Amino acid sequence: MDRNLALDSATSEKYFRIASISVACYDYIITLPAEWRFYRSQPSIFRISLACALFILIRYVSTLVMILSNYGYFATSFTQQTCQHYYLATPAFKVMQSMVSQAILGVRTFNIARRDRKIGIALLLLYLIAISVEWFTNLYHRIPVVIDGNCTPVDSGKKLSAWLYYLAVMLYDLVMLTVSTMHLLRYNPLSNRVSRLVRVLIYDGVGYFVVLSAANLLNLILYHTSNAETQLAGASLGYAVTWIMSQRILINIREMSEPDPRRLENVVVARPTNSSGRKNVVSGLRSHFESKSNTKNTRSPIDPGFSPTSPRNGHPDDVELDIRVCVERSVKVDFGAEQSSSWDKPTMR
Repeated sequence: MDRNLALDSATSEKYFRIASISVACYDYIITLPAEWRFYRSQPSIFRISLACALFILIRYVSTLVMILSNYGYFATSFTQQTCQHYYLATPAFKVMQSMVSQAILGVRTFNIARRDRKIGIALLLLYLIAISVEWFTNLYHRIPVVIDGNCTPVDSGKKLSAWLYYLAVMLYDLVMLTVSTMHLLRYNPLSNRVSRLVRVLIYDGVGYFVVLSAANLLNLILYHTSNAETQLAGASLGYAVTWIMSQRILINIREMSEPDPRRLENVVVARPTNSSGRKNVVSGLRSHFESKSNTKNTRSPIDPGFSPTSPRNGHPDDVELDIRVCVERSVKVDFGAEQSSSWDKPTMR
């Protein structure tokens, strides 16, 4: 019966790993256009934004940890000696992936909190404590295990500690979600677009926490067992979920910060008969735009590059999320068709 249970555990782990590899590959392919847009938006290869740097790190550190983890599991040529030099690579890159993912959450929360100095210091201290716990719990009492030529790291201590890694990650995510959501709920949006942006940020934060907490909870339960084959059953799935959800936050922020396609508004004016009439028409159109720009051209709070912005003069409860939104509108002017005119057709932006 124990042999059948071991076979079932090994089969389940293979299914988990194959499913996670498939999902990660699919997401990588469909996000290639978003990656290209990230690169094109940078001023130069030597001056990339923090958001772009985090996007590259989460994308390719996650790729490395997926490759290292699944190669060690599916390989058939490892010996105890060669596994001794390889088995810590996966846990190390696993923590690096978590560091990048948590840095994305931390910077996002710091921006949402209006770059408050005290909150920033608290978030930094929490980040340093969290990654210290993660490095310790992920590498402590790990031993290489070779089964049928594969190489996997297993927690062998009398008091299992690897599961505490997932507990630390979940607590950090919960604090980031709480702080960011509290500030987002206080934000007083000045336009429909900014209001939609705030909703997207809230949904992203809640979705990130729910999905990652589910994967981390599964791994926490599996690592709490002493069965070496059961411990790693959900590891690859956790890598894939962390990768996808983290880069989705960056992609969504960047796409929400891009201006909407230009909208055309038909304005019918009478054809002027002289230069003074022309001047009055242009003045009227200019005043029409100025009045609308005062109400509709608002700066949305979060900069996709996480670059500093100047504070906004507004209500003290308004939260600046550091996203820049440029709202442009185009107007198509239709003239009467009776007479011709020697002056050019005005173009408006």
